[in-house]
Amino acid sequence: MVVAAAMAAVAVVAAIGLAVDGRTLSGAPIWLKPLKFAFSLALYGVTWAWLMSLRSRPSRLLWWSGTVIAAASAVEMVILLTQVVRGRASHFNVSTPLDAALFSAMGMTVAVLWIATLLSALLLVFERLGDRSERWAIRTGVAISLVGLALGGLMIGMPSGVEGYAGAHSVGVVDGGPGLPVTGWSTEGGDLRVPHFVGMHALQVLPLLALGLRASAKRWTLLSREGVRSRLVLVAATLYAGLTAVVTWQALRGQPLLEPDGTTLAATGALALAGAVGVLWSFRAERT
Repeated sequence: MVVAAAMAAVAVVAAIGLAVDGRTLSGAPIWLKPLKFAFSLALYGVTWAWLMSLRSRPSRLLWWSGTVIAAASAVEMVILLTQVVRGRASHFNVSTPLDAALFSAMGMTVAVLWIATLLSALLLVFERLGDRSERWAIRTGVAISLVGLALGGLMIGMPSGVEGYAGAHSVGVVDGGPGLPVTGWSTEGGDLRVPHFVGMHALQVLPLLALGLRASAKRWTLLSREGVRSRLVLVAATLYAGLTAVVTWQALRGQPLLEPDGTTLAATGALALAGAVGVLWSFRAERT
């Protein structure tokens, strides 16, 4: 929570930077990336603080894994801010020995964060956290989030088309071209930040869904049954994993998020149909 509060402060600084510093980097305001990372890391910290608070008994190992997550988040932001102050790209930039060293350090930090997250997940996965639907939401949310984090590694293998850069966000086009507002996701080619973002935030979406279903049980009698809520969560988790797979496939084919071709639309439609069937099954299974 201390690191999350620090990230909130960084977000304020980055917002001021956007207003007073007109520098751009790869076609985007130079303070936009730290602003986005600050929000994301603050949310990540708050989420893990909440998940760890659900454990019935204190765990020294869980405390250490949480501390490593917090420390890794802080180090990543320090490197990013260092590069912003220097007016240099933080990601994929190996054009000078210092830039390469900072990018390498950032990569190692992300790897440490992923391992600490995996350890924290393993320490929580068998805990009786909330009711059955909430336990499934936490388990599947953490699992998909780990996949989403790992998908960021695909960017390192992408050809950048720019000398001095080892990797790229975009597929089929050079980074820095036209992009969506705020996110900067490419509107001309595929963008691997999309599946990275979608998968990573399963950690928040699925537990919030479970909490929302439990709150709605006060108004909807059928949702008061734990079995119905559990099945709905599992259906949502399956759909979320499918969506992560679809947007990854779409990005790797060099296709902008908002310009899906017929094949992508068909896959998305199949997911939607499967979701409708899954919801019906969730309710009917309880009646039978």
